[in-house]
Amino acid sequence: MPEHVPTLDVTYPFDGSWEVRNSPANRVPSHGTRLFGSAHAIDFVPVVDGRSAPFTPRSLLRPEPPESFPGFGHPILAPLAGIVLAADDDAHDHPAYRGLPSVGYALTQGRRAARGWPALAGNHVLIEHDGVVVALCHLMRGSVDVHPGDAVEPGAVVGRCGNSGNSMEPHVHVQAIDGPDARRAGPVALTFEGGVPRNGEIVVGRRNS
Repeated sequence: MPEHVPTLDVTYPFDGSWEVRNSPANRVPSHGTRLFGSAHAIDFVPVVDGRSAPFTPRSLLRPEPPESFPGFGHPILAPLAGIVLAADDDAHDHPAYRGLPSVGYALTQGRRAARGWPALAGNHVLIEHDGVVVALCHLMRGSVDVHPGDAVEPGAVVGRCGNSGNSMEPHVHVQAIDGPDARRAGPVALTFEGGVPRNGEIVVGRRNS
């Protein structure tokens, strides 16, 4: 029988156009693992004209600087009202890996997982709302603009899109769990403004005025 997973509706944690990847609307677990309560996690990649960045011969053969991606540094917004539980900001933004470099990078994922959830999440913010904790991950180093104990409202800027942690190109990873410790927490399924977008969809977020 399908497992029962609680659900929480939130707004998109960004403005502008973003492509959906690793959506639980396509499969669960969405990222191929249930570790760290991530079974219903989802990724959003900032795009311009439908692409995260031009794909060049360098993209095929060599790592790329994250600054070459137009969405790098784009504001990441609180998707709900809550209290900031954690705000980590000191992981470096590593190169982006597309084409052949992505194969070698993927083979090292096990080492990052062995170091625990923070090594996978990179720079991140955790926001608690009625016992549910929403994580916004892979933020840009030095961009996190909130602190533990801060109250945030939907649309508040909490950081910027980066490429820290277990990330092949600048994007934001969003997941919700039923407690503050990802090592022990269970997943909470997220809906975004009433639905769950599928892989490849371009969704448009709008910052609250």
